[in-house]
Amino acid sequence: MSEQTDTNTASMDLALLAKLTGGLGYQEMVEKICSEFGHLYSEFLPDVFHSETNISINVTYGGFKSGLMRDLLADFGDTVCFSDGSLRNWCPNFVLACGNSFVIALMEQMLGAAPELIEQPPERPLSDIELDLASMVFERIANVLRSGVNAAGGFEALLERPHNADDRPAPDPEAPVEFGAQIRMTVELGKVTSEVALIIPQRALLKTKVIAPKPKGQIAKSKQEWADRIKDQVRRSPVTLEARIRLQSLALKTVAHLAKGDFIAFEDKEDIKVQVSANGKDMYVCEFGRSGERYTVRVKDNISNEDEILNHLIG
Repeated sequence: MSEQTDTNTASMDLALLAKLTGGLGYQEMVEKICSEFGHLYSEFLPDVFHSETNISINVTYGGFKSGLMRDLLADFGDTVCFSDGSLRNWCPNFVLACGNSFVIALMEQMLGAAPELIEQPPERPLSDIELDLASMVFERIANVLRSGVNAAGGFEALLERPHNADDRPAPDPEAPVEFGAQIRMTVELGKVTSEVALIIPQRALLKTKVIAPKPKGQIAKSKQEWADRIKDQVRRSPVTLEARIRLQSLALKTVAHLAKGDFIAFEDKEDIKVQVSANGKDMYVCEFGRSGERYTVRVKDNISNEDEILNHLIG
């Protein structure tokens, strides 16, 4: 009982000190500013996406929560991605969050899938390629943020590379305790429902006056440029290839008695055929060979075309 009382007292002391020093606001004030952010994103984030990608999304304010920054970040679970950001003359350490299902569905649609055929994707971590798309999503979220808070100097927001929730480092126990506000928005893309969020230290939030940006500054990149960047990233991403060679058929009793040092011959006696695949999809028919000190395969024929390969590796 004494230990619990000491913990509660410490929390009360932290909150009181934060209020006295501008790091924690009264509930009504925090709620008002968070709702202004919600209105900002509901109005302008759909316009940004549509003007740059010709993709329609719907954004609605989903409410706010006040608390310690570390607790607010832990509240999202493990099916979101994060990007840490800073904006000069406004806030050095805000965090953006985005539901993984939104990024997965957006990837499908930008690669040509019909919106009405895209279903709610399974909850899973994002691949490296999907995290690259997430970085472009976060750039758009940050652009709306920058234009809405109207920080002096007109600086761009600086964002770190997105990461899955499971890959987020644990909070530094030596770092100062900081109160923040969690602003959540529901985002709808066709049949898919997900969310985006801002987690902002209240020290910055309480000094913020949210101002609606001018629409003419929103258009930046075309849909084709987004698609080209995604496909370029796919082409540059490392892929693990696997080669399968058919072996000579053996009787079950022979297989059961194989021991260390036994040999199994290849099925082919002349040019040895090899099936090369990635992520379980066959892509090439090859011949087995050797070049110098290394064994190799030489491509003889394509099983899949380029678009099929790219779409498979992305998925």
